[in-house]
Amino acid sequence: MNDTPRQATRLDAIEGRFDPWLLGTSIALACLGVVMVASSSIAIGEGLNVGPFYFLTRHIVFLCGGVALAVWMMRTELKTIEQHNQLLLLACFVLLLAVFVPGIGSRVNGARRWLNLGVSKFQAVEAVKLLYIVWLASYLVRFRDEVNATWRAMLKPLGVAVALVGLLILQPDFGSLSLILAITAGMLVLGGVNMPRMFGPVLIGLPVLAAIAIAEPYRVRRFTSFLNPWQDPFDSGYQLTNALMAVGRGEIFGVGLGASVQKLSYLPEAHTDFILAVIAEELGLVGVALVIGLYALLAGRAFWVGLKCVEMRRHFAGYCAFGVGLWMSLQSFVSIGVNLGLLPTKGLTLPLISSGGSSVLMTCMALGLLLRVSYELDRAERQVARLRGEAQQPAPGHVPATAQPVGATATSSVRGTNRLRQRVEPTLGRTA
Repeated sequence: MNDTPRQATRLDAIEGRFDPWLLGTSIALACLGVVMVASSSIAIGEGLNVGPFYFLTRHIVFLCGGVALAVWMMRTELKTIEQHNQLLLLACFVLLLAVFVPGIGSRVNGARRWLNLGVSKFQAVEAVKLLYIVWLASYLVRFRDEVNATWRAMLKPLGVAVALVGLLILQPDFGSLSLILAITAGMLVLGGVNMPRMFGPVLIGLPVLAAIAIAEPYRVRRFTSFLNPWQDPFDSGYQLTNALMAVGRGEIFGVGLGASVQKLSYLPEAHTDFILAVIAEELGLVGVALVIGLYALLAGRAFWVGLKCVEMRRHFAGYCAFGVGLWMSLQSFVSIGVNLGLLPTKGLTLPLISSGGSSVLMTCMALGLLLRVSYELDRAERQVARLRGEAQQPAPGHVPATAQPVGATATSSVRGTNRLRQRVEPTLGRTA
């Protein structure tokens, strides 16, 4: 009895380590983003008479703010975040409704997606992506068994997703609503939902999503121009044809950093949505392969960390890692596909690389959460190793196992196992 407080103190003193692969990949993507924003935005800044380094300076400022948010997330215990799951869901709806409030919401190019913060505009849906992932992770922990066994538990998160999608349709933001639906489906599958039961909502949702996609004429033009952009290269196919010319001009090794021609007022949004086309032109196939490899490593490591957490019964941490991994992989896949002419044009940025404010801030914050998950996973593994090492070392005055009664050995083993689970594998919220 006297050894228990000392052992607990030793376990609490154990520190974890942040996953070096996640940290290194995030830094590499951020550094590449700074270089490419500098290269792609000089002509745009001069054309808008705001100075050649306006967008670079702005990007670095938001990146520094994102690093601060990431560090804050890396220092915040996951149990503290999970305790506020209901407030996070409420914040999702408040943010998406606030864009419609006069004086708070701001309309840009006919869309109401931004909040006017005075010094800058903030795209509300970027924060909603992260808040929704954390809430859904908490929900899957609290109703893990019911999600697999009952219709009601499975349909509740789908209903929340549909409500968020309804608000995004009003903005409108078809790219983000598709991303949220895909993240929801992916997290439910990884959370153990009954797969045959998922087919019903999917079969209903796909035609509805297709109807929404073709409801607006500009979305139909995007789809038809994607199929044959050269049919109308000066109107509906203008973006994609210029992106494809940039990709083709880069060939294997590119024309050299800073030597892109398409970024000189030919390629729209060269520093945001179509920055990969500039990478392809200046760095060639090698540069594109590097970008794809970094995102593959980031997503793969996120899923690996999530799987290790679930194996250790740290389900909330694991589901958060799954959600962030799905977000980064799906958004980068769509952005890369759009730049290479494989997908219709969507307004999704390339995480950490494209110039942006709210996107950079919330991507850094999401990666900070992912790094926190890896920290707590490593800390738990070290705690388990410490307990197992102490269990194998006989204490002073310890009676050899051969001289102990069988019942005493079994009782000691059960108590040690229960204490190990309480210390290393806490389960927050309902798990029934």
